[in-house]
Order: sequence, then C-alpha cells, then structure tokens
Amino acid sequence: MKNQTFAVLSGAMIGASGLYAEGLGYQDTPIIPGTPYHVHDGERPQPRIIETAGVVVVKPPSDAKVLFDGSTLDAWTSRKGEPTWEIKGGAMVAKGTDLVTKDEFGAVQLHFEWKIPAGRKVNGQGGGNSGCFLMGKYEIQVLQSNGNKTYPDGQAASLYGQQPPIVNATSPQGEWNSYDITFEPPVYEDGKLKAPAMVTVVHNGVVVQHREAFSGPSGHKKLSEYPAEHPETGPIRLQFHGDPVEYRNFWVRPLGQRDQKN
Repeated sequence: MKNQTFAVLSGAMIGASGLYAEGLGYQDTPIIPGTPYHVHDGERPQPRIIETAGVVVVKPPSDAKVLFDGSTLDAWTSRKGEPTWEIKGGAMVAKGTDLVTKDEFGAVQLHFEWKIPAGRKVNGQGGGNSGCFLMGKYEIQVLQSNGNKTYPDGQAASLYGQQPPIVNATSPQGEWNSYDITFEPPVYEDGKLKAPAMVTVVHNGVVVQHREAFSGPSGHKKLSEYPAEHPETGPIRLQFHGDPVEYRNFWVRPLGQRDQKN
C-alpha cells in the first residue's frame, strides 16, 4: 500500500518508526483485535501457496458498467483532473497518480484482471504494488505475491492491514491474475454503525476471502475504525504506488434487489 523511505543497513531497512526487515513486516504496530498479530506482522503465518488454472476472463454481463475495455479511460479521472495512466496493448498501465472512477457505487460485483510486467525487480511491497479501493476507502491489495514474500496482511488479495487471504493464489510474474469481488458497504442506523462493510474475493477462480468484514477503512501501520458518518456511495480507486501495474477487462455491476420490474 504505502510508499516508505528507508536507509539500508546490514541487510535490513530502517524506517521512520521501526525495523522493517527485508520488506517482511513490523513489530512496533498495534495488535489486531481478536488475533495475536501486529498490523503488518511479518511473523504472521504466510498463506499457503496453491497452483491455479490462472486468470479467469469473464465477459461483462449485459447490465454491467464497463470501466475499461482496452480502448479508453473515459470512465476515470484523477486528483490531477485528466487520467495520468497510459493505455498499452489493451491494458491501462499505472502512472503518475491514483485513478478514480467518475461514477460512485455502493454494493457491487466487480471484475478486473491485473499483472506485473515480467522481468521487473520486485521485493516485498516494492516493485509490483497497487490496490483497488472500494468506495475509495476499502483496499483489496494488488501485489506480485508469487515468489515474493511480504507481511501476510499486505500480500495479494489481502484486506490491506486487516486480513490475509486464505491462500496465496497469485500467478507467476508476467501472467495475468483475475479478481472477482462482491462488496457490501457498511450499514449505519441513527448515526451509528449497524453492520460493517463485507467483501468476498475470488482470485484466479479460488475463494480467498469469504464474506470477510472490514474493521474500517484501510490504513497503513494502524488499526482501522469506522467514522462517525459514512457516505452511501463512493468511487472505485486504483492506487499508483510507483509501479507500472497493468489492468484490463474492468467492469462493475451495482447489486440491485430481487423482484424489481424491468
């Protein structure tokens, strides 16, 4: 997720607030409630590595909103105004700053495919890092996690800083990955949180997060918590972390209700 500035010393990197050994994690962060582990704890068990059939390519359903079809960034903007990302070979490539949808969404089904370029040097959180923020707040981590170890709650398909994936289903570097995500926003009633945001993530055809609760909006090196007020909808945000992560076949379906008339 977050970029850090480090000085290299005796095979380890020293950050502004503690030891960050070879990109594997921290021991000076808060304990995640209900677990014995710190936020970004490098000693937390690594998700079991499995082999999958690879990327699952899904054609957008007829009621989906296509956010990227390989040809235009018209559905996106950035804090700088016009999108800074580039289109190469039918993929949008991270560059310059975060990419943000012009439209806002609440409960959604989301599909996209991503990859890290082959041959790029990747180490821990560096070299192959991005993220998809639902409602602009809740991050599903995008990271090259095949052959690249990092703190488990920061690897691919993690709820960043909160929950590692059940297994590591990441494709080899240079190959495409797919995420199929179902997201439910938090529910507030009378100004108080009634139910947390929930998410299910399918990575390369494998369920790696099953209706997991976000403990609040995603953050770095801190416990998350829900704000006193929360919008009903928000944009989808793709993080630029300094790495040319590629995305394609990006579509979203707002989740409606049963028995609606056409």
